[in-house]
Amino acid sequence: MNRQGANSILSIVVPVYRGKAQLHDLASRVRNTVSEIDNDYELILVDDACPEGSWEVIRHLTASDPRIKGVRLSRNFGQHNAITAGLENASGNWIVIMDCDLQDRPEEISALFKKAEEGFDLVRARRKVRMDGFFKRLSSILFNRIFSYLTNTKKNHEIANFGVYSRAVIDSVLAMGDRIRFTPSLIEWTGFREAQIEVQHDQRSQGQSGYTWTKLISLALDNAVAFSLKPLHLTLRLGFIIAFIAFLMTAFYAYQRIYGHIEIPGYASIIISIWLLSGIIVSVLGIVGLYVGYTFMNSKNRPHYIIAEILEKHESF
Repeated sequence: MNRQGANSILSIVVPVYRGKAQLHDLASRVRNTVSEIDNDYELILVDDACPEGSWEVIRHLTASDPRIKGVRLSRNFGQHNAITAGLENASGNWIVIMDCDLQDRPEEISALFKKAEEGFDLVRARRKVRMDGFFKRLSSILFNRIFSYLTNTKKNHEIANFGVYSRAVIDSVLAMGDRIRFTPSLIEWTGFREAQIEVQHDQRSQGQSGYTWTKLISLALDNAVAFSLKPLHLTLRLGFIIAFIAFLMTAFYAYQRIYGHIEIPGYASIIISIWLLSGIIVSVLGIVGLYVGYTFMNSKNRPHYIIAEILEKHESF
């Protein structure tokens, strides 16, 4: 971490994956916007093992502007672990989180920061009109609905990571020991005073999102397990339902056997055993899963990410 003795107001944290073509434009637009707020800002570009060679561009940017810091992860750890890496290397009193594809407009940072100065601890951007393709919008809506159901929360597909957050919010998020990181939910859990403002959302100029349908489903399930025990409770309920059905089937086949409707020896006992034991097994697995889920998630002590290289200059302004 690199926060002690910080005197900058703003740190802008940007996870980079498949964003090589936008990085120069991103740095320029951030400079033009943020310099009006704080000329001593820092832009932290976290290369999440981008396969396009983004690190070479980041290397060039850090050499040309001491306000830009490059962080290269040893492999692809995922967007939210990359964000965590950026947050732990941020020194500002206020931290902006945004994507590298320029759909989050750097020019909106001024409006977000101005709203925060009204007394809010965090101000998040609400993309009322999303400039995404149909399937991207649909996948986002489905992801948030599934996630909301599995975690008993209310997720809004118009809101993602883009926003400005106070040092108190970020320090609270970094203090959390969750092994699976999902930045919006971690931030919401802190309970700090929040505001939202509507921002303009731009179209993706180049490339495509790194989130496929498979990755979104996996992300929803992983984070549902990380932030809620509801999936295990659903498994437990399923076990009870099966056990109840097994009880009814037991009564039915017992009736059939008593009144001579089943003539094959052993058939009734086999069917009863299969249904009854299956229901009991699933119920027990659901109960045990509640404890195993807690133990498993807390037993690993691996780092969220591994930094391979950091590039920064130390000139002051």
